[in-house]
Amino acid sequence: MSSQSSMRTPLGKVRGLGAAKGGATAFWLERITAVALLPLTLAFVVIVLSLRGATYLEAVATLSNPLVAIVMIATVVTTAWHMKLGMAVIIEDYVHGEVLRIVSLMANSFFSALIGLAGVFAILKIAFGG
Repeated sequence: MSSQSSMRTPLGKVRGLGAAKGGATAFWLERITAVALLPLTLAFVVIVLSLRGATYLEAVATLSNPLVAIVMIATVVTTAWHMKLGMAVIIEDYVHGEVLRIVSLMANSFFSALIGLAGVFAILKIAFGG
């Protein structure tokens, strides 16, 4: 395909942006978080299953282990980020009013941050014996 038949504007070619004006960054971040979640989710499930039948004190001792706490925090943060990215794509594709789209994207960001922070707080509270 020659450059003569391209439908992109010269400015669009320079910036590398598509119709969504976001380039490929969101696409790749969503894929990277998805790949990161594969081992993190597996580790999360193994940790949770290892706690099956454990007493409260045994569960606190397990979650107080720095490696376990870090894996759990990484899982929560990556999941919240991945959720934010995925919902943003849905909002951008299906919410048609400009004001409603902006409000929905902001609400998505705040909700994802709140979920992530709440999860991290809970893990830190358990890990540090609060």
